[in-house]
Amino acid sequence: MKDSVAEEHLYLAFSHQYRDSIFPLHTSISLFLLSYCDCKLFKVFLVPTGEDVGDQCVTKNLAGDLEVHLISRCQLPVVVQSCSLPAVVVKDDKFCRAGLSVVLRHIIQKTFEADPSKKDVLELLGFKKTCLKACAEVSQWTRLCEISIPLAVERFLTASPEHCQAIPPDILLLERKLGEPVRVHNDDKIRRQKLQQQKASAKAAVPVLGKEATEEAKPGEVREHPSSSLELSVAFSKLLAQEAPDAINREAPHIRRTKTSDLPLLDHVFAEGLYFTVADLVLLPCIHQFLVSSKKQGKNLLNLPLISSWYRRVQEVPGVKKAAGKCNMELLQLPELMSAPEEQLQDSSSVPDELEEDNEDSHFIGGPRPTITKLMENGIEAKFSPHPCPSWTLDWTSLPSAVSPGEGE
Repeated sequence: MKDSVAEEHLYLAFSHQYRDSIFPLHTSISLFLLSYCDCKLFKVFLVPTGEDVGDQCVTKNLAGDLEVHLISRCQLPVVVQSCSLPAVVVKDDKFCRAGLSVVLRHIIQKTFEADPSKKDVLELLGFKKTCLKACAEVSQWTRLCEISIPLAVERFLTASPEHCQAIPPDILLLERKLGEPVRVHNDDKIRRQKLQQQKASAKAAVPVLGKEATEEAKPGEVREHPSSSLELSVAFSKLLAQEAPDAINREAPHIRRTKTSDLPLLDHVFAEGLYFTVADLVLLPCIHQFLVSSKKQGKNLLNLPLISSWYRRVQEVPGVKKAAGKCNMELLQLPELMSAPEEQLQDSSSVPDELEEDNEDSHFIGGPRPTITKLMENGIEAKFSPHPCPSWTLDWTSLPSAVSPGEGE
């Protein structure tokens, strides 16, 4: 059966090598995902933008244990020549998958199909397998991960010293998004557990409140959010395919009676919320290069505490450090990074107006009731009239099940 599986070719752009990454960053991201998934199902080709590129500069240093081939753009299949890389094509076929998110999602799906025991890899696609599924033209989040952050970091790395002092606006936008409340499917139970944990912590902290009130954070120290332990336990139990401890599954009666609107909101653990997804693997090579460059310039990242915490947390995910080792990516230890000389904090208000406007959409709560209520508050109300032909009926049994509202998907 294995011999009948069509060979797939993965084409990645190659402009240059910088420290422990291949540029453009889309290529480093793709190679990092292949290493994380331990996927060798694809024949990988690097397509240099220039002509004078030796094989040894790539295959020996940054491709890990992957076999990588270099070809010129004129050697690409015709269907790929008109596409932006990365791209995947089945050998001798005319169907091409192009674009970072599309290619990464395909790698994950093929890895799971080849080895169904790798359920942790399939979980990278998130709830209902929709992580980065919407294209960048319609999804603000996909656009930020797939286009804005990689481009911002590439420009930051290539800018002259006088032009790379300010943190890129897209990095500041990511910092702010990591501070937004998390909304996940069926989060009511987790929020009730968090409320119970908060009440228990508050009761236990009363005798030592005076002592703790006199303590202040040391300069350069970034502390984890005090209520993040529950989110971490839930996130890692899902990541490791384990059940959450029974102790936090039982809720007190007064916790169960609490209104949903009165429950505490959940904090970010990973990029999209509680769970580790392909979005984290997209952002990691980019943020890593930004942090390395910032460290070299002696920057203090106290104004990016959430990104710093996220960067530390991602390193705790099983398989991330191993994948980084395969790609010769030396992940930073943030206590070492945070000891850099102090500099003036930059206000996140420098995010451009267009990014501010895009971010306003994330606060919209959809659904018919909020929408109808908002319309009525502004004097807009729907008027319903009787159906012009109430006697008309449809015999759904005579129609295909795919068009039936009760059976179709």
